Amino acid sequence: MRCPFCNHSDTGVKDSRTTEDNASIRRRRFCMECGSRFTTFERVHLRDLVVMKKSGLRVPFDRDKLGQSIATALHKRSIDPERTERVISSIVRQLETSGETEVPTTVIGEMVMDALLQLDPVAYVRFASVYKEFNDVKDFVAFIKNNSL
Repeated sequence: MRCPFCNHSDTGVKDSRTTEDNASIRRRRFCMECGSRFTTFERVHLRDLVVMKKSGLRVPFDRDKLGQSIATALHKRSIDPERTERVISSIVRQLETSGETEVPTTVIGEMVMDALLQLDPVAYVRFASVYKEFNDVKDFVAFIKNNSL
């Protein structure tokens, strides 16, 4: 494993443990060169997924992009990073076990919306504002009223 700070190839494992949902192994690592510490997650990859965009374009599913979208919605919210990781892992696991290799963006978007509603209502509205393409404040108000938030 390369160090993300100095790119040195020799890193050691300080601690390993399974995550709460037993879906991955969390490893605390340290760099032998610069001494920096970082965390990695090891998880099972069941199948390659393809995302069907609204434009018709097909792109490989990117777990990191899903994580970035959720992290953006949760920005400055006091949500434990392990809870966020469990949400991401749960969505990926549902997609991988669905039996489908091609997944429309709408399916992924709705899964994220459902997860964020349970996790944090503010993040839910933030994500919805981008996903549902809100244009002005009236869209926010209507969405909040329609969803009993």
